[in-house]
Amino acid sequence: MHQPMNELNITFYQHNIVWGDAEANRRRVEEVLATAPKTDIFVVPETFTTGFGDHMASLAEPQEGPTLQWAMQMAKRYDLLFVGTWIVKDNGQCYNRLHWIYPDGTYGTYDKAHTFRVSGEYDIIARGTRREVFEYKGWRIKPAVCYDLRFPKWLRNDKLGYDLLLVCANWPGSRHEAWTTLLKARAIENLCYVVGCNRSGVDGVGGKYTGNSALVDYKGFAIAEAEPGVDEMVTVDLDKEKLDAFRQKWPLYLDFD
Repeated sequence: MHQPMNELNITFYQHNIVWGDAEANRRRVEEVLATAPKTDIFVVPETFTTGFGDHMASLAEPQEGPTLQWAMQMAKRYDLLFVGTWIVKDNGQCYNRLHWIYPDGTYGTYDKAHTFRVSGEYDIIARGTRREVFEYKGWRIKPAVCYDLRFPKWLRNDKLGYDLLLVCANWPGSRHEAWTTLLKARAIENLCYVVGCNRSGVDGVGGKYTGNSALVDYKGFAIAEAEPGVDEMVTVDLDKEKLDAFRQKWPLYLDFD
């Protein structure tokens, strides 16, 4: 059946990342993809190949390294846009780099702009400086990574430049209320859908993650949520016609500061 251009089908996979084992994590995601329903976009959490911690820089890959090559295969095999972050070493510096890979093998990247000072990421991972928006199937999509979510000015949807904010994260369970609140706040203030794909489980140094991955609509309602604390794949449809109608009725962006 032909899919209307104003609809987008997105799947996010909340899972317990195997600490420091990129091959095991790629294998796990590949197994899940083999069972996934047909989808336009497939999203995995931040640093899905390694987990988030002091060990990240030592496990950095070259830009054209094994995870990118694997992700290209997945995007082509399942005819989807694959989205996730892993650590890349580029020009002598390490970046927490979000990738979006199209089915034809082309791709784009966004480097995490707000590296997390409290955890020490700030000291080992270089900060990105470019805002990015890309298009897929008629939708304008803005990528962001974890801590970026706390900075509304960085994510401001000036002139309604994007329809979907896509956030990959390793956001600890102890701060899950901030995570869910900020997802809703960014959706409301930017008149857009927001997908937050977070990890679950326990990391290699005992950090606990509840996930709380969700799709939030432009009114701030979580219309699809993963069960906290478990590995789960969630698929949901987005409707751009409804988004556009809401923006016309409530043109709040005209009064942005």
